[in-house]
Amino acid sequence: MSQFDFIKDIAKYGLENDQNKLLSSLNELIDYSKQNKKVNFAIQLQSILKEAIRHQQTSGLTTIGSLKHQIREQDKEVNDFILEKLTSDYRLKDLVASKNVKDELSYFIEEHKKINFLREHNLPVSNKILLHGPSGCGKTLAAYVLAGELEKLMYVIDLGSIVSSKLGETSKNLSKIFRRAAAESCIIFLDEFDSLGKIRDYSQDHGEMKRVVNTLLQLFDYLPQDTILIAATNQKDMLDDALLRRIDLSIDLELPNKTQITELVNKTLSNTNFAFDNKANSLKCINSSIGLSFYSIQKTLITAIKRSIFELKPNAKQLHPKIKTDNWLDLIKSEKKVLLKNK
Repeated sequence: MSQFDFIKDIAKYGLENDQNKLLSSLNELIDYSKQNKKVNFAIQLQSILKEAIRHQQTSGLTTIGSLKHQIREQDKEVNDFILEKLTSDYRLKDLVASKNVKDELSYFIEEHKKINFLREHNLPVSNKILLHGPSGCGKTLAAYVLAGELEKLMYVIDLGSIVSSKLGETSKNLSKIFRRAAAESCIIFLDEFDSLGKIRDYSQDHGEMKRVVNTLLQLFDYLPQDTILIAATNQKDMLDDALLRRIDLSIDLELPNKTQITELVNKTLSNTNFAFDNKANSLKCINSSIGLSFYSIQKTLITAIKRSIFELKPNAKQLHPKIKTDNWLDLIKSEKKVLLKNK
């Protein structure tokens, strides 16, 4: 269909007062406009549609009641794909990472804080970011930091509810999410992104996966610049090359070094009264933690704190309860054994 065909349908259904078909045709025209690089026109149509519904709601008129009902039904369906809607209080100072990672995130944040300035100079704005690296190394926290610094609503997407066994349904579900995010200028967070964006292997019959990747490519191309996609994966090498080429910023979050482990420990204890029972042993624990993720290190430290508290005598009062470093070291060794078995 051409743009004129959509317009004729919209006129026809509008005159016939067929609100369901009118809404469907409007959404199809919006999608068609995005696919044909008429993004501004698509955004304007979305704005007109939202404003019309808002006007009817505030004025109390019911002439497009079925249209509003259809919107509510679509919103309810999209909500089923959202694991969590959140705003974040996390900031860059809360993230323990290398200087390079923090610098890259800072530049990304600055682009969006100065988006109007970049538009004045006809410069593109980065809005698709890939966070990759081992489990427990801060990918989710980095996403929260971006949401907090930019003061944007973030949709954490439930991939389990998006992926469908029905032919073509996964692609439709993705399109609905991206459409909603574009309308609200928010952040989409897709964790375990490799489950959606796997390499298209044309030597095998993975037709549905090819369709999903092709849909993602289109959605990436026409994502409005003030809407942000954050994808996270432990397996970057599993992602399709065409998707990787469309990513504006790829950040590798690695296992922490000794300096970063020390910073993590200090941040974990900063708002507590706890102290180590032996400074030399605490340094030994930090050295032994090399090779573990941020998550594993913090988990073992908090567990050591709890066990140290349990060993206090009843009614004992200490201004600075001591963390038994022997406990922490044992927990670190156990964590490494578990990880080694799981490899």
